[in-house]
Amino acid sequence: MVNVYPLNSPLKLEKKIDEYWKESKIFEKYLKKDGKKWYWLDGPPFTSGEVHIGTALNKVIKDTVLRYMTMRGYAPRRQPGWDMHGLPIEVRVESELKIKNKKDIENKIGVDIFIDKCKEFSIKNMQRMQEQFINLGVWLDWDNPYMTINKDYMEAEWWSFKRAWEKDLLAKDLRVIHWCPRCETALAEHEIRGEYRMVKDPSVFVKFKLKNKENEYILIWTTTPWTLPANIAVCVHPDFMYAKLKVNFKGKEEYWIMAKNMANIVLSSFDIKFKIVEEFTGKDLEGVKYEHPFLDEMPSQKTFKNAHTVILGDHVTLEEGTGCVHTAPGHGEEDFEVGKLYNLPAYSPLDSKGRFTEGKWKGMFVKDTDPLIIEDLKKKGLLIKFVEIEHKYPFCWRCGSPLIFLATEQWVLRVSKIKDEIIRENEKVEWIPDWAAKRYVNGVENVGDWCVSRQRYWGVPLPVWVCEKCEKKTVIGSIKELKEKSVEKIEINDLHRPSIDPIKLRCECGGIMKRVDDVLDVWLDSGSAPWASLGYPMKKELFEKLFPADFVVEGHDQITKWFYSQQAASVITFDTVPYKKVQMHGFTLDEKGEAMHKTKGNAIPPEEIIKKYGRDTFRFYLLWAAASWEDIRVSWEKIQSVDRMLKILWNIYKFSTTYMSLDNFDPETRYSDVEEYLRIEDKWMLSKINSLTKDISEVWDMFYFHKVTRPIYDFIVDDFSRWYIKLVRSRTWIEKDDPDKKAAYFVLCYVLKKLSRLMAPITPYISEHIFVNIENGESVHLA
Repeated sequence: MVNVYPLNSPLKLEKKIDEYWKESKIFEKYLKKDGKKWYWLDGPPFTSGEVHIGTALNKVIKDTVLRYMTMRGYAPRRQPGWDMHGLPIEVRVESELKIKNKKDIENKIGVDIFIDKCKEFSIKNMQRMQEQFINLGVWLDWDNPYMTINKDYMEAEWWSFKRAWEKDLLAKDLRVIHWCPRCETALAEHEIRGEYRMVKDPSVFVKFKLKNKENEYILIWTTTPWTLPANIAVCVHPDFMYAKLKVNFKGKEEYWIMAKNMANIVLSSFDIKFKIVEEFTGKDLEGVKYEHPFLDEMPSQKTFKNAHTVILGDHVTLEEGTGCVHTAPGHGEEDFEVGKLYNLPAYSPLDSKGRFTEGKWKGMFVKDTDPLIIEDLKKKGLLIKFVEIEHKYPFCWRCGSPLIFLATEQWVLRVSKIKDEIIRENEKVEWIPDWAAKRYVNGVENVGDWCVSRQRYWGVPLPVWVCEKCEKKTVIGSIKELKEKSVEKIEINDLHRPSIDPIKLRCECGGIMKRVDDVLDVWLDSGSAPWASLGYPMKKELFEKLFPADFVVEGHDQITKWFYSQQAASVITFDTVPYKKVQMHGFTLDEKGEAMHKTKGNAIPPEEIIKKYGRDTFRFYLLWAAASWEDIRVSWEKIQSVDRMLKILWNIYKFSTTYMSLDNFDPETRYSDVEEYLRIEDKWMLSKINSLTKDISEVWDMFYFHKVTRPIYDFIVDDFSRWYIKLVRSRTWIEKDDPDKKAAYFVLCYVLKKLSRLMAPITPYISEHIFVNIENGESVHLA
């Protein structure tokens, strides 16, 4: 006898199923289900806020994969992960504590209190986010997560860091890096990718007067006037043709030098007529001296040797500007590198807040000086043209402040030395979709060394101790090693600052070694997850059984972030990649294709959709709305379409089970019992569901979810409802025990059984109800 629950809404159904799972301990049995080991690694979300619809998509994909693999006979590792360090947490805590700047942390709040607040905040948010994920129907081993703030995890990261030191892949160098003046810390190159915004900035064309030349100038262009006080050289391409142009500028005859091919493009836009009086290559200009425009305003400029001269560089292009590149080695990566060739100073007269430390603009934030510098150039008669342009500019990925380039000493992983090895090892990885592999390789080819030091507090402390006497450096790779080398006997309960800061080591020279104040890049935290989450190297059993991970999946922004940080860290540590298969999914946008944000008023909380349509509808929609790797434009109309489809399935189920129950139909009826009574429409329907099962099975392993959900949707709405149900409805009304009716019941029962299994990983609630009541099984998720 088929049991029918009189339910008429998704939420009531889901509540009933939740109660059944709890009473029957289905979740606990699911976690303990035996099978072949399969290592899924969770890309840990930052515990810095509530779950949004994009985070929900990510976890629904992961839960769907794990449920599917479990039904295939595997026993996946279902450990959730949490990224709990770094600027995402610090920025939120600073806001709560009303901290205005970094100094307040040390001088007003205290590092110890700030760290405690960060820990409290991240744990509280983790618990809240976990409840939200559970509300999506996500089944993970919530009681045993990996947390990047745990001592064992941090120790594993130290061990990996020491591996880099032992392989000569760690160095402290003066580098020009992206710097956030609000957070007062360095950022790595891969953190900036995807963090550019369109902004309006001044675009200025400026002339620098040549030394000992009457009315002769070299023309430069920049969108960062604030870097002009730090100008050290002008760079030209050795092979490009340059020209001396005779012009009449503001009633005065002058001679301007710039790239020949840019002369007409640039000067015609200023309505300036010119005549070429001389041509030469860029190499001919090498060594030409010019007068710095701000010698009086920036006194340090008068002390530099080899400065204020024309140099050569292959990075110069003719895509924009004048072909004569304003070069400030303290504020540009290419400027810095070409400056090293000419032994130029990396002059960067700024503090950690992006304020000038000397000269006329001392104490002012650099971007605030742009109009003042432009006005001074105008007064000096050196400004040729000033316009405002819109262009892409990098912003801090967590606090949203515009970044600056700054020359500072930082600890870097020399990824450039193993770049070829990373690309070679990546050939072992299966990418979904396959073209994402090319995108990844392009990113690796263009990446520089990895700046891993952060001038912050809430993170894994940099395990580097430096002797105050001889400056020898030691990298610590474990708590055991730290205890052995400590000057005093110590007990270590926590590796965070400030408890780790006072520990001193004894140097071979007899001096005392003090730890470097910095903490590690949070991307090294998550990048170490493939082994740190397994407890390696302190515990080896799980690692030896599972590593590398069988599958990871995240949004397409993680191609140059988490996917990359894992591979870079793993190749450094183990000389191989940390995962076998990786999938890239899209983002969730509003119907206009714009990013969803609370501040824009276009964000849709997952709870709002669930409250209206239920979890099954929400989950199915997310995997149906777009190809797995494409962005989803969230549409209420399309959500309603999925809701209608599931209601159609529910109505078919109610119709079928009602009549089956009335006629005492046995769901265990076999094909052979009804074979001779099957009509053509019955055989057609059996063929359709079997074909659907076969086709879907082939794409499930590729995790092309849209190729699973869309055929199911079409089958239920068209084949099952519009055709078969209409054809067989009258057969169920026959009152006597008729074999024709029994054949129709068999087909209905067979199709519903198949659908409950096919849909279980995606729509766990309605699938469970159908399975338990038709197959009389314990749970479709244990089948």
